Amino acid sequence: MTDHADPSRLRELSVLRATLRGLGAGPLHEQHLLRCWAQQRPLARRGAEPARFLPARVLAAWPDLAAPLDRLAVLRSRHAGADGSERLLVGLEDGQTVESVLLPRGGLCVSTQVGCAVGCTFCMTGKEGLLRQLGSAEIVAQFVLARRLRAVRKVVFMGMGEPAHNLDAVMEATELLGTAGGIGHKQIVVSTVGDPRVFARLPAAAVKPALALSLHTTRASLRAELLPRAPQMDPAALVGAACDYAEATGYPLQVQWTLLAGVNDGDDEVQALIALLRGRHAMLNLIPWNHVDGMPWQRPQAAQALAMSRALNGAGVLTRLRWSAGQDVEGGCGQLRARHRPAPSPPPPAAGGRPVIPLVATGPGTGDAAWH
Repeated sequence: MTDHADPSRLRELSVLRATLRGLGAGPLHEQHLLRCWAQQRPLARRGAEPARFLPARVLAAWPDLAAPLDRLAVLRSRHAGADGSERLLVGLEDGQTVESVLLPRGGLCVSTQVGCAVGCTFCMTGKEGLLRQLGSAEIVAQFVLARRLRAVRKVVFMGMGEPAHNLDAVMEATELLGTAGGIGHKQIVVSTVGDPRVFARLPAAAVKPALALSLHTTRASLRAELLPRAPQMDPAALVGAACDYAEATGYPLQVQWTLLAGVNDGDDEVQALIALLRGRHAMLNLIPWNHVDGMPWQRPQAAQALAMSRALNGAGVLTRLRWSAGQDVEGGCGQLRARHRPAPSPPPPAAGGRPVIPLVATGPGTGDAAWH
């Protein structure tokens, strides 16, 4: 295998693009090869053999590039839900795993990090901490893997990790998905717990995705408890910044709200949401929590969730009650990975016979709760 096919380097799309250019690929050649990879198309174009339009060095090197690209995300297991969703456990080339979700009606949910550092108290991924960032090519590779299983028309960045804390890779991935990947820009949705970098950088991007804001409460003190390492922006300011972006792009803001019984499903939250969202270019998604053993939260009764949805819609706030995909296969974020993660090896003894306690990575990053 040649050096340029080293999978650890090909985690980043920028490295793949630079490698192709170094081999003599022009912009059209580069775009064609990325389209073929992302959409799983043959290299031949309109009946013409690749040798007629690709430089010889590029064509000769492509198999050594395509093979490790296909190993960036491999299917470890798939778990079908009765609602048409499928939870995918995806293996990475370094042995780590992440989750992707095939959603009904052609949707795909992808992960942006291995683990998460925001520490959302209702999220299995948040319990693990951040292990590492995904490269932009690893994010797109989840899309490529999904395309082999079924048609994909929409991609949501709502899996493991906080996209804003891996924003360079996320923006590289959205740019490719919105061009060579063939996904409409408004069919790409990037979720965030409210990092200001999203509001600063996305408006200048070539591909401007729709935005989802993981809000979960209108009370700043409660939000700090539920999302302990999210940016401490006032919820009203978060909603204002997100709605400004939505109104500038024309794509409605999706406000994600994980419903926790007796915590954020009361009339006080309903009235505050009406004040924040009525008249704004936004839609509220109420998502009853997926049960996780050992966590203190409870899933609200269906009647309570339905009453909240009706009250908000009746007051002019467009609201959808979404029963999270894959609940019958325990599909909350991080649950699948946790069930299939091998038991850790015991730490090696130090020189004095005492065990060495490994450090847990806790860099910036979060677990979005949008699909719990």
